[in-house]
Amino acid sequence: MHDTSSIVVVAAVALLLAGVVKGIVGLGLPTVAIGLLSVVMTPSEAAALLLVPTIVTNVWQLAMGPNLVALTRRLWVMLATSAPVTFIAAGFLAGSTERASMALGVVLICYAAIGLARIKLIAPAWSEPWLAPAIGVATGVVTGATGVMALPAVAYFQAIGLDKEDMIQALGLSFTVSMLALAGGLAREGVFHGSTFAASLLALAPASVGMLAGQWVRLRIHPEIFRIYFLVGLLGLGAHLALRTVI
Repeated sequence: MHDTSSIVVVAAVALLLAGVVKGIVGLGLPTVAIGLLSVVMTPSEAAALLLVPTIVTNVWQLAMGPNLVALTRRLWVMLATSAPVTFIAAGFLAGSTERASMALGVVLICYAAIGLARIKLIAPAWSEPWLAPAIGVATGVVTGATGVMALPAVAYFQAIGLDKEDMIQALGLSFTVSMLALAGGLAREGVFHGSTFAASLLALAPASVGMLAGQWVRLRIHPEIFRIYFLVGLLGLGAHLALRTVI
């Protein structure tokens, strides 16, 4: 059990650090924050706390890009598939604390391992009609079960050859859709409600400060150095979450 003061301190630090990561690399707010917050609260509570800052920062991210209409046309099948699956799978996140923590740990380990191994997949254009719904279902299951939206969506966007600007905008679009669906699922399960919304609204402040700091840092450090430290940290955090329920 954790007292209220320790939860507030951990939450503020987690949101600040996650915002820094988001500001530097353009993603990672829920990945980092939910992983850290799950040390002092359930993954479903952590996901609910992250809803407002994640949605706000990703709406800003998708709105800043140049090709929203074209990307929406290209990705709508994946998005339309992932949203209802996320909504349904949110029951897993809300109803099974230990299994959700273990699942979150496994997702973080996979995410970090793929990044460290520099695995690059290629999906030719002819594969998109059947691959898009499959990725949508997989993304919905992972998001609904863990609150983390990065896999396998990020790998898919890289595989279909999106350039840097389109990648950032596509991530903002996909993450926004996923978080709105997750918000609906957690509300259905009684995890996201009025008081949770108020706390999530307050969480926007440290996340935003962290994001601004991350944007400042991004101009002053080599992104590859940060990427390696970030992925190693996620690997350790994922191992902790995955193993603590069996040790």
